Amino acid sequence: MKAEERWQARFRAPSMTLPVWARQAPNRSLYRSNASGVWEIYAWDRTTGLTRQVTNQAQGTDHAALDPTGHWIYWFATTEGDAVGVWMRQRFAGGTDEEVAPDLPPSEPGGIALSVTGLAVVSLARAGTFTTHLVRPGESSRLLYEHSEAAWVTDMSLDGEFVAINHSEHGDFRHPALRVLKQCGESVGELHDGPGKGVIGLRFGPIPGDRRLLTLHERRQRHEPLVWDPQTGEQREIWLKDAGELTAEWYDDGRALLIIRENRARTFLHRYDLGGGGLTLIDTPHGVIEEARPRPGGHVEYSWSSASRPPVIRSSSGHVVMNAIGPAAPTSVPVEDIDVPGPGGRIHALVSRPETGSAPFPAVFLLHSGPHLHDSDAFSPEVAAWVDAGFAVVRVNYRGSTGYGSAWRDALHGEVGHLELADVAAVREWVVAQGVVDQDRTVLAGTSWGGYLTLLGLGVQPKLWAAGIAAAPIACHVTAYEDHVEGLRAHQRSLLGGSPDEQPDRYRDSSPITYVEQVERPLLILAGVNDSRSPLRQLESYVSRLAELGHEHEVRYYDAGRGALVVAERIDQMSIMLNFMRKHGITTDIA
Repeated sequence: MKAEERWQARFRAPSMTLPVWARQAPNRSLYRSNASGVWEIYAWDRTTGLTRQVTNQAQGTDHAALDPTGHWIYWFATTEGDAVGVWMRQRFAGGTDEEVAPDLPPSEPGGIALSVTGLAVVSLARAGTFTTHLVRPGESSRLLYEHSEAAWVTDMSLDGEFVAINHSEHGDFRHPALRVLKQCGESVGELHDGPGKGVIGLRFGPIPGDRRLLTLHERRQRHEPLVWDPQTGEQREIWLKDAGELTAEWYDDGRALLIIRENRARTFLHRYDLGGGGLTLIDTPHGVIEEARPRPGGHVEYSWSSASRPPVIRSSSGHVVMNAIGPAAPTSVPVEDIDVPGPGGRIHALVSRPETGSAPFPAVFLLHSGPHLHDSDAFSPEVAAWVDAGFAVVRVNYRGSTGYGSAWRDALHGEVGHLELADVAAVREWVVAQGVVDQDRTVLAGTSWGGYLTLLGLGVQPKLWAAGIAAAPIACHVTAYEDHVEGLRAHQRSLLGGSPDEQPDRYRDSSPITYVEQVERPLLILAGVNDSRSPLRQLESYVSRLAELGHEHEVRYYDAGRGALVVAERIDQMSIMLNFMRKHGITTDIA
């Protein structure tokens, strides 16, 4: 198989997320898959083995949930692939879609929680207001919560009596507080650990009548599990000596927790016995687990991959649970870990090298989106495509990335963009000095936040990069704030310390358009015409300035909000990026 055929086959290979099941009907499951060429929702009856496609939206479907009884599938319908729409539902066995709350206007989704009684709770954002509603299909919705600061539902007890909401009434979207309410709106309990220490709600106990709420706190500078009874106020912190960020899931009987630990771009699973406090490591392959859940009976199912091996749904009992139907993706190369001294501390980065050719390689510094995410040892068709084309790929978990503790994640506050790029520059200097990459053929690239950093990097570090490729970027924080949906505005305020009126210097200093006159290298920009995360107006202003200044650039607009959900669009974009490199002489010895 030639290089182009191989990388395209990886994008086209069917993939799927971990099937999640109804708590009271565990043989009924729901998952997302790109088997149709677009990421959509699928139902799987484990008793009969039958699967069926539930949704069919032109730009794909992101959000869905299965009610605890297994009778109904809820999914979020958008109009043009953007972030605004309405909740729909359909019977598990199929049938006509119906709108869940027709009296509520199209809005930005903030989560959904479902009970065994048919009651649903949905959080929405619209026109500067964040609301949470009690919804019973066929009846008028009832407002449960409303505030000007961001809030979202995290879960509802099985009987529908208690609702858990994360909120940022204290003004810090990134470090929320947690409140439990009754159906009438009365507050049952609240957890707020103070500035810089968020409390995130996960799930109520899995047994009917169980009021315990599994949460995450960061009292010790990382996310760790906490079991909280909002009625009695009792709290039980779950502490592990092992390094890394933690999250958790209930076992089916409510007597144990599955601890999911992310450390240095890999995932580890542990079982924690709530009765005796015993901790047991669960044997899993070396790599990354995107999702994991305990099944009834005690074994764990999880979605696993590594940089060299494509995703598969596995079980802790040792077998493969399910794979999407179709040819498997071709394998790729493993990653190498490097640790580089940086201006804010040790920086962990991942390097993928071509199997043929010799160093120093041309390199793509591929920056992750977020900013509060991280790159990992997971399978990536994009990374593999660059490697097949003869490029080394360097991915930097710069300050702001998750997985390295609260202080590393929160270091960006107020100094957005420049701190991340300082870390990227330090890693670039190191790999050049080690002879891994060619300093004259290093390219900056990324999507969303990575696209923003690419535009900023070409302006503030013009001598370091041979070219830039920015997908769905932010070019002007001020104009983007004016056009963003409410959830993203809340995130910007939290990250930059306020609104543009409150922090004009920070918004200006962190915006790529401020430095557009300093851009020297060719730039490729990819943008969706309906992307609410990267509004077109702010990007068009940046592109106009590039044209006025005569800077070499190309722009490719695609008719979608988020092209990542459409396989053909991702392939087209990858082809455009590779051709852009060839056009500007950033090539390798590989045909």
